[in-house]
Amino acid sequence: MLHSLKFPFSADTFITQRRRLKKKLLTLNVKRHPIRVAILGGSTTSEIKHVLEVFLLIEGFLPEFYESDYNQFYEDIMFDNAALADFKPNLIYFHTSYVNITTYPTLDSSHEEVESICQREMIKFNNLWSKAYDEYGAIIIQNNFDLPIVRELGNLDSVTHKGKSYLIQRLNLEFSIAAQNNKYLHIQDINYLSARIGLDKWWDPAFFYSYKYAVSYAAIPHLAYNLSRIICAVYSKTKKCLVVDLDNTMWGGVIGDEGVNNIKIGVDTAQSEAYTALQSYILQLKKRGITIAVCSKNDEKNAKEGFLHPDSILKIDDFAVFKANWQTKSENLLDIANELNIGLDSLVFLDDSSREREIIRQQLPEVSVLEVGEGIENFLSILDQSGFFEVTSLQSEDAKRTQYYKENFKREKFERNFEDYSVYLDSLKMIAEIQPFIPAYFERITQLINKTNQFNLTTKRSTYSDVVHYHESKHFIDLYGRLKDKFGDNGLISVIVGELKSQESHIVLWLMSCRVFKRDFELAIFDKFVAECQSRKIKRIIGYYSPTEKNNIVENLYSDLGFKFSHTVEDTTVWVFVIPDDYQLKNINIKVSL
Repeated sequence: MLHSLKFPFSADTFITQRRRLKKKLLTLNVKRHPIRVAILGGSTTSEIKHVLEVFLLIEGFLPEFYESDYNQFYEDIMFDNAALADFKPNLIYFHTSYVNITTYPTLDSSHEEVESICQREMIKFNNLWSKAYDEYGAIIIQNNFDLPIVRELGNLDSVTHKGKSYLIQRLNLEFSIAAQNNKYLHIQDINYLSARIGLDKWWDPAFFYSYKYAVSYAAIPHLAYNLSRIICAVYSKTKKCLVVDLDNTMWGGVIGDEGVNNIKIGVDTAQSEAYTALQSYILQLKKRGITIAVCSKNDEKNAKEGFLHPDSILKIDDFAVFKANWQTKSENLLDIANELNIGLDSLVFLDDSSREREIIRQQLPEVSVLEVGEGIENFLSILDQSGFFEVTSLQSEDAKRTQYYKENFKREKFERNFEDYSVYLDSLKMIAEIQPFIPAYFERITQLINKTNQFNLTTKRSTYSDVVHYHESKHFIDLYGRLKDKFGDNGLISVIVGELKSQESHIVLWLMSCRVFKRDFELAIFDKFVAECQSRKIKRIIGYYSPTEKNNIVENLYSDLGFKFSHTVEDTTVWVFVIPDDYQLKNINIKVSL
């Protein structure tokens, strides 16, 4: 039954099975991330809430909801609201649409009057977003505006300042600019979503006039799914790696039979163009930080020749891992995940063979399998609409991810030359930068906190505003860490935050990227943390370990550092480290720059 939620899903099937799906999901033995979502609507939202709940359950959240009364989205924020204050939302979703624009131009409106209308609307929404953020420190998701199905001025409606479409386009641009300037604000692009679905399917007059839903019943699953992708991206629960087949997936034809000169790629035929467009899209994914890998039943030499074709957009160096052999694809996917040190649930599998897709679904259910059908003409749109690689910001470090993996492979190869691991670490010539947070890194720190699962002691997630608070409050010690060595720059790879209480520092967050495992960086950042505690006359450090299915790598970290076990609170173990007056530095292999 849960398979019906895999993209692309049937909206009709989903609506009819929604209650059963929720019940089934809640019976699964899954550790879920609690999230409190306030849905503040300019139209009816109850069914949107119910459908969104199931999508969030699918993604490992345990959602609670606050729902405003009909069209009270503005009043709920701008005036005292004890119920919302008690709810303490982590995320506020403003579900508005074109029906919530207060004033539209008329045939008598001057250009100046229309600009005044635009300014008043933006003042209203800017005040709304600012008050919501200041009051609750919540992540904010705001719909932009869809187009009305009726245009009184026909095609001129989007050209003249007197048209509704013109005003909507102006406001949508202003919303985009506002989101660029406010890191807590994220836009749900229902202007695009309604166009993709089709306005005739998006808007149902009878449904609106009878029940005041500004989106049709059939379109609600698409709206809720799209919203869930933004929420996943905000909490860094998106996928990390796209794994592709080759023959009839990256190019047309079987390269082992037809040779590199006869595969279909380029612009000579409609089919060739479709493969070229798919490769171009995947290259853009790679450039913004999505790792790409090959999993193909093929001879490796023949397989690599395909990317030597002069019209191939992708090149061999674009792939972090290249598996072309005669093993089963499930074995290769396991190897890819292990080599990249990521979970199977971080992989998305793209293959033209329905048989191979079904095998992976059965044998590796954690892997997201794209149901692309058989025709290449649909591959690109299904990959895009899946939202598996949704992003809320573009980070320069993300674009270097493939480079990081390749440099790690070089380190692993270099390590084989040493019998003494400490000598190997010393030979890397590692240099660390460990400092309190700086604004330039707030987004990257937030991202790292929310996506790191293996080396993560408390597994707590944080919003951008939380990160700002950790840095600005005198009640916290906050440190980030970067690491370079002879093979390259690993980027920002670790975060530790301690909350100060009396003469104790309680570790709220401690995490580190998997790409620097086993290089003693945890020792270097702990030394710096201890020094920060000592400068504040802190005598004891209290550590917390909350075990998950993925973070057993750090279950002994506190004891290895000299902490003493204290007690257990529910599933969390509590550890105590009394800072000695003659504390000895634990890091010996990493030079920490000043």
